[in-house]
Amino acid sequence: MPEKTDVLVIGSGASGCITALMAGDNGADVILITRAEDLKDSNTSMAQGGIIYKGIKDSPELLIKDIETAGAGKCYHKAVKFLSEEGPKCVKEILIDKLKVHFDKDKKGNLDLTDEAAHSIPRIAHYEDLTGKAIENTLSAAIISHPRIKVFRSATAVDLLTLSHHSKNPTDIYEPLTCVGAYVLFQDKDRVEPIFAKETVLATGGLGQLYLHTTNPIGARGDGIALAYRSGARLINLEYIQFHPTALYHSEAERFLISESVRGEGGILIRKNGEDFMKKFHPLGSLAPRDVVARAIHQVLLEFNEPCVYLDITHKKSSWIKGRFPNIYARCLDYDIDITKHPIPVVPAAHYSCGGVWVDLEGRSTIYRLRAVGEVSCTGVHGANRLASTSLLEAVLWGYSTGISIAKEIKTKKYGFPSIPDWKNEEEIVDPALILQDWMTIKYSMWNYVGLMRTTRRMNRAKHILRELQLEIESFYRRGKLTDELIGLRNGVQTALAVLFACMENHESRGCHYRLD
Repeated sequence: MPEKTDVLVIGSGASGCITALMAGDNGADVILITRAEDLKDSNTSMAQGGIIYKGIKDSPELLIKDIETAGAGKCYHKAVKFLSEEGPKCVKEILIDKLKVHFDKDKKGNLDLTDEAAHSIPRIAHYEDLTGKAIENTLSAAIISHPRIKVFRSATAVDLLTLSHHSKNPTDIYEPLTCVGAYVLFQDKDRVEPIFAKETVLATGGLGQLYLHTTNPIGARGDGIALAYRSGARLINLEYIQFHPTALYHSEAERFLISESVRGEGGILIRKNGEDFMKKFHPLGSLAPRDVVARAIHQVLLEFNEPCVYLDITHKKSSWIKGRFPNIYARCLDYDIDITKHPIPVVPAAHYSCGGVWVDLEGRSTIYRLRAVGEVSCTGVHGANRLASTSLLEAVLWGYSTGISIAKEIKTKKYGFPSIPDWKNEEEIVDPALILQDWMTIKYSMWNYVGLMRTTRRMNRAKHILRELQLEIESFYRRGKLTDELIGLRNGVQTALAVLFACMENHESRGCHYRLD
């Protein structure tokens, strides 16, 4: 018999875990699945800087102003107001009081609030430079011990189950577009099985792996966007891909994130000759909004034919740097870069998707019984460019509101499940070299043609390449033995095309979407 549950959560980052916890705490039975072996393998774990709380002399109105300024006039005011008024309360109630996340404190025992780019005042709560990891570790422990939450690791969502696509009853196509769960590949069993759910929640994270250079983990390949796209959900703002200005540049290193907090704490961006070049681009200099900084670096690299710029915080005391940024210090030292003595070589990298599955204030998408939370969703908070440290706050608040809303609704609504076809397994082995090469084609095409600066000609080239590639991938997907890697490739090319089409349709340069023509 297939699994049936009240709530199916797809993804184990902060938004997914908090949704599951809130639903479980309020009486719902929850299944949470993750494609990874470890619950903590998520974008959340890699978040360094921190989460917005409430600074001295802070107010919802001031936070609204900062978010909407960074969002370049594209933010949804209702969502920003909700985040600014309720978000800090939720941080205190859920993270501080309930889960006891150990944020750093000052000598007086108060939260040590730091500053980040484009914030009016210091309001960022953090744990060293490992804030996301501290939050995710606490959430994972709470999920594992919760009596109403069942966890399936190494379980990859293949497709969402909908009445119109999967029901054996032909007249179900006349019903409203409705999600009833998902087909799931249980990697260890090498078998696809359905999981039926009264409510399904996408919490799959971002899509940074579509790009050659990214700060995202290996699983951030746009799975949730592709699942929603194929099911017919409304997707918005996908053209607004935020590129983090400062990822470690080293021939032997992955693009490790150098947190915005380094600039917030006084780090200065310089060229190899020591020039503080950001003063030419924005009055805030190195603390300008991310999109401005990323494009400025990109322009400098092209103008002077240099491989990287440098982030210099050596003017701070060595002991302070090691205490404030222990993770960054240790990671850089692995590559013989002592950040207390030498500037850090950095380049921009794909970091955060401001768009995604359209949702309301309780995570509802345009498909009945399908919700989305976290980076895969688009609440409208970020507009055309995300303000630093709003993403964790959004994940916490929408996870909270979505989980409670689901638990409340399933007590009063009636839910049915259709009869669906059994999954047909194919046995043709897919050559891993093909998967690797296809991913390289996606990554290079997106980086070169749909990256920091876009033109019609570049995007037309990308469209030709990616459409041809999708046809080839779908061909061997239909014949191939199903694996997580094959599912990810299919989702990756679909999401890349969705991003590309959004970019081509928007002719206005705004925020993260910058067109040279």
